[in-house]
Amino acid sequence: MVYNYRTKGVCSKEMHIELNDDHTIKSVEVIGGCNGNLQGISRLVEGMKAEDAIERMRGIRCGFKNTSCPDQLAIALSEALAQEKQ
Repeated sequence: MVYNYRTKGVCSKEMHIELNDDHTIKSVEVIGGCNGNLQGISRLVEGMKAEDAIERMRGIRCGFKNTSCPDQLAIALSEALAQEKQ
């Protein structure tokens, strides 16, 4: 399953997420934002269960913002899982 998400409130613009049938993260591509950090996060979550990644990243803030790229990834993963159930 491939899910595309437009980020809100962060420097990155879009996230393209591919999930396996067992909800493990196959790949994450982030457009825009802090390239090195986001490549690192993307590689770290590959092979991880989406639910575990959500639990670890949800609520992380970037400076004074109410969200961050990891938080946006958690939101995108949550939406992807919800969409899959429909």
